Amino acid sequence: MKHISIKISGQVQGVFFRASAKEEAESRGLTGIARNEPDGSISIEAEGPQDKLEDYLNWCRHGNSPARVTGMEFLFSDELKNFTDFTIQR
Repeated sequence: MKHISIKISGQVQGVFFRASAKEEAESRGLTGIARNEPDGSISIEAEGPQDKLEDYLNWCRHGNSPARVTGMEFLFSDELKNFTDFTIQR
């Protein structure tokens, strides 16, 4: 099990990116959170098997339509927060 922190920038707020990110995470069996940031970006923290996180990260590079991802930063970690599900925070 691994933890990943992802910051996604671009046209990602107001386009149901967080809802799509939750659906994509759950379809891979991942847990975590997605939240809007004041600078217009979205932060995601997710936990699960390394291969599932990498697959999820690939989805995040493009996101849902009509989102336009223009930048992404991420960091893998062995420190788990032990999320029990995937939630959307405001």
